[in-house]
Amino acid sequence: MADKAQIRSEAARLMAFFEAKGATAVEADILQPAGTLLDLYGEDIRGRAFVTQDPIRGEAMLRPDFTVPVVQMHMADGAEPARYTYMGEVFRAQEEAAHRAAENFQVGYEVFDRDAPIEADAEVFALIQEALAPLSLRAATGDMGLLLAAVRGLKTTDRRKAALLRHVWRPRRFRALLDRFAGRAPLPEGREAMLAKEDPMQDAGPQIGLRSASEIADRIAALCEDAAAAPISAQEVELLDDLLALRETTVNVLEHLRDIAVDMPAIADAVDRLETRAEALAKRGVDVGHLDFEGSYGRTSMEYYDGFVFGFYAETRPDLPPVATGGRYDALTRVLGRAKGHEIPAVGGVIRPEIVLELTAGGDA
Repeated sequence: MADKAQIRSEAARLMAFFEAKGATAVEADILQPAGTLLDLYGEDIRGRAFVTQDPIRGEAMLRPDFTVPVVQMHMADGAEPARYTYMGEVFRAQEEAAHRAAENFQVGYEVFDRDAPIEADAEVFALIQEALAPLSLRAATGDMGLLLAAVRGLKTTDRRKAALLRHVWRPRRFRALLDRFAGRAPLPEGREAMLAKEDPMQDAGPQIGLRSASEIADRIAALCEDAAAAPISAQEVELLDDLLALRETTVNVLEHLRDIAVDMPAIADAVDRLETRAEALAKRGVDVGHLDFEGSYGRTSMEYYDGFVFGFYAETRPDLPPVATGGRYDALTRVLGRAKGHEIPAVGGVIRPEIVLELTAGGDA
């Protein structure tokens, strides 16, 4: 295993590569305000981050990634278009993967471009592929925009669609909700009996907790509305399953997606963007005829990717995490720029220099 000095040296080399391509070098504080991250991801982020208490700044987290602070910096006073590169440690709790380090180094490249977002997708992917070319890695791609569009187009209640969209990045929870909304799974234990009562609050006992009586009543009304809603059709569930199960080359997957779009027209625009992106990638020398596409790719990443997603893997070392990952996160800029009414299409990716060294003669495999 390479030591920290080697890793930092390799990170500096990769960062210099991106600077030579026109990126501006930036830095981000290691200690980030917890409030912003909690607002973005909810309390679930606590299980993946290191949280501490500062007597002046309040609750804080060791940065779990660079994207949020870089977006905040750009939304505050960045020029447009903009390209940034950075390097440094990120910190992620590893409860389910004790063999993975809780601290690792990243080198990143981010592009903020309002006028040519699809070309920016291709630019970020192609530059990271170029930086990693000596390693002969397998690239995998996906598009969260397809799944998000498919869910928004379902013939069901807005409340159900909102619940599914909230859990797109939690596949097991998403599946459980989809099965329930499709009538394939029973209601949670006790809910059917509660809703059958003329007054669900009857015999409920003393009120405890922080919810007011009106909030409880609103929640019961929402549950009643959901119970009365028609199930999501078997055809729509099958189309979603087909979309998530896609594993093809980019060229071939477009044919399948055109077929799915006939019965699920909500994804048509996302399919058009995928085709345009494939053309942009090909113009940058990417072999899209052999570029893998996976319908479910990106669903276990941080919850800000909402379009093109990608990763690079060493096929001979399945024990290693991806060497690089990235994707588009337009919605994140809308959230973080909301106070000033700013938003801008954005895409980026990170490389893990430690894994690069592991795969080269300079590292100790």
